[in-house]
Amino acid sequence: MTINFALTIAGSDTSGGAGIQADIKTFRAFGVQDLSLITALTAQNTLGIQDIFEVPSKFIASQLDAIVSHIRPDAFKTGMLYSESAVKTVASKIKEYGLKNLVVDPVVSSTTGTVLADHQAMEALKNELLPLSTVVTPNLKEASILAQMAVEDVESMKEAARVIMDFGPQAVIVTGGHLLRQPVDILWDGNDFTILEGTRIEGWFHGTGCVFSASLTASLARGKSLAIAFKEAREFVKKAIKTALKDVTPGLRLLQL
Repeated sequence: MTINFALTIAGSDTSGGAGIQADIKTFRAFGVQDLSLITALTAQNTLGIQDIFEVPSKFIASQLDAIVSHIRPDAFKTGMLYSESAVKTVASKIKEYGLKNLVVDPVVSSTTGTVLADHQAMEALKNELLPLSTVVTPNLKEASILAQMAVEDVESMKEAARVIMDFGPQAVIVTGGHLLRQPVDILWDGNDFTILEGTRIEGWFHGTGCVFSASLTASLARGKSLAIAFKEAREFVKKAIKTALKDVTPGLRLLQL
């Protein structure tokens, strides 16, 4: 029996709807063995984030050393990297161990608006981490920050993807769940665009970006191509949104994974 391993490098969410917790649940839903490295602790619920404690970079390095020296992940993802030091530490370890199949979720802020990465962290992400990645998965806000342009429709999503590609990732996926009309996600591989259109499901949901990037990571860990992983991740998130828990919390709706 072949066991595939996927690693998440991200923050912890006390509500269980995003971050490490969402990634682990997603990996398991795909039948992939989960590995995890915590970069920050958050005190949060579906109404918002109340406090953040950043894990020291030295301990981030120690966690990664412990994992990779024993089990080598088939694919891995980064989520919340709160500081420039955290980004540079992770990038350094990736190069040291020659890790492959990296999915970068460039987390900038929570859905409720809390800043989760400062300007220096985003610059380090562009310069240090994106050149090591298989794919980066910004939403509209993240794409606009990375590309330094307004991203508000399909054409600007395409243009932003081209700009972000210049930072060195092998591919760029811009997710358009926050488009004013129907949601559209695009994949740019440097040669062609793959566009997946969807139907809007009303409501605000917690952890969709984490679940999407974790789904991609799980599919890549199972040996799927990026094109197939893109479609599988989109389908998985759509089903999770359709079955999201209703009337359980007064804030954002929790995905049912």
